[in-house]
Amino acid sequence: MFTLRRSGRALAVAGAAVVLALSAGPAQAADVLAPDEIAMSANVTHVANVPTPAALTGTINTDMAFQGDYAYVGNYGGFTIFDIGNPKQPAVVSSVVCPGSQMDMSVYGDLLFGSVDSSRNNDSCASTAQPASVKESWEGVRIFDVSDKSNPKYIKSVETNCGSHTHTLVPDKTGENVYIYVSSYSPSAAFPDCQPPHDLISIIKVPLKNPTAASVVAAPVLFPDGGNPGDKQPYPYGTSATTGCHDITAYPEKGLAAGACMGDGILMDIRDPEHPKVLDVVRDDENFAFWHSATFNNDGTKVVFTDELGGGGAATCNEAIGPNRGADAIYDIAPGNKLTFKSYFKIGRYQADTENCVAHNGSLIPVKGRDIMVQAWYQGGVSIWDFTDSAHPQEIGYFERGPWSQPLSGGFWSAYYYNGYIYGSDFNKGLDVLRINDPRTNQANSVKTDILNVQSQGSYREHGGGVPGGH
Repeated sequence: MFTLRRSGRALAVAGAAVVLALSAGPAQAADVLAPDEIAMSANVTHVANVPTPAALTGTINTDMAFQGDYAYVGNYGGFTIFDIGNPKQPAVVSSVVCPGSQMDMSVYGDLLFGSVDSSRNNDSCASTAQPASVKESWEGVRIFDVSDKSNPKYIKSVETNCGSHTHTLVPDKTGENVYIYVSSYSPSAAFPDCQPPHDLISIIKVPLKNPTAASVVAAPVLFPDGGNPGDKQPYPYGTSATTGCHDITAYPEKGLAAGACMGDGILMDIRDPEHPKVLDVVRDDENFAFWHSATFNNDGTKVVFTDELGGGGAATCNEAIGPNRGADAIYDIAPGNKLTFKSYFKIGRYQADTENCVAHNGSLIPVKGRDIMVQAWYQGGVSIWDFTDSAHPQEIGYFERGPWSQPLSGGFWSAYYYNGYIYGSDFNKGLDVLRINDPRTNQANSVKTDILNVQSQGSYREHGGGVPGGH
């Protein structure tokens, strides 16, 4: 079920904010905002925006991680550390120029991990692009010491086959090590370090007392049958072949992980973190083009998978594409660890044909007894939606901007809830801070945590002490 904002933007002007109520009417072309116009539901407030620091303005912002009073925001050119102790006035602490897309971020203790899925001439922060066909090229995971937030230090690199498009932290039970599940894809016979079929993930073991000893300890094959072969149909009907995974979300205390692996969605047993085992595989060759990411509900009884139709560079939030493509898919985990499809969810606010819009990165809002998450939709903005009833999800709030000046290249990469606020990483606009005031979500304000790595989920409780994104 879609819930849409009421049309009626005639009184709005470009650059102004307009607050609109949600309704259940059909989407209209008039829903499209003017360039730079801001719209939001009545229960959402735009608290702050901090522009991208000058050193990184030539490239786009990507994923985020949180620890204590700090937010770490990745960027194709490096990363920025923000002080968010006062969410109404976030401040830049430092920026590190260290090129190499995507710089997917995770933090643990004094260590910051960044994914590099961009073939470089070496592993340094002074590296330049170099074809993957050159054997000496490097891509993988960079490790930084961020004990001094004003002066992060690059301490280690670990090369992985096909690079690291994204990664997922899995702490071990002893507290002595943290494992990094590295997701990467798109091999080629011309790439010496990224050979087909690449039906695997790389696992890095990081000894916390000696992080410079980090190394690849396993490369388990997840698709011994080769995975989804793909159907080679044209956009928007094609289904991707599986040649690796795009993203994995772990739920260590449940011993589970969910993988979004191009043409397949998988559920894994990770109780032995060096030897994950696939429990179930699902496909959706009718409506899913590219399995992009996954989110468990708090109980670990559901998984929301996202479909990144068009790779994040296409206009899919329109009538032509419809409600089931480029959407979320909700799966219940049935007895026997079987994934059972229940429904799709997609924002119903139409976007301009110049706006890239598709399901992307989000996190749970920690409300006891309900399944609510916030999610980025690129230029579709930030959506807050409830999937407690797996078969009938509904949007309960949103924030969005009008089209960016460059077609199909803008919007929110990630939107995550952390300690009472929603943080959005906008390609070009920097870090946005939002707040939702709604009886359905206000209970979450009592949940505090000192770390949030969204791809490493932890359970939460109603009155504090929860760990919705890490241990």
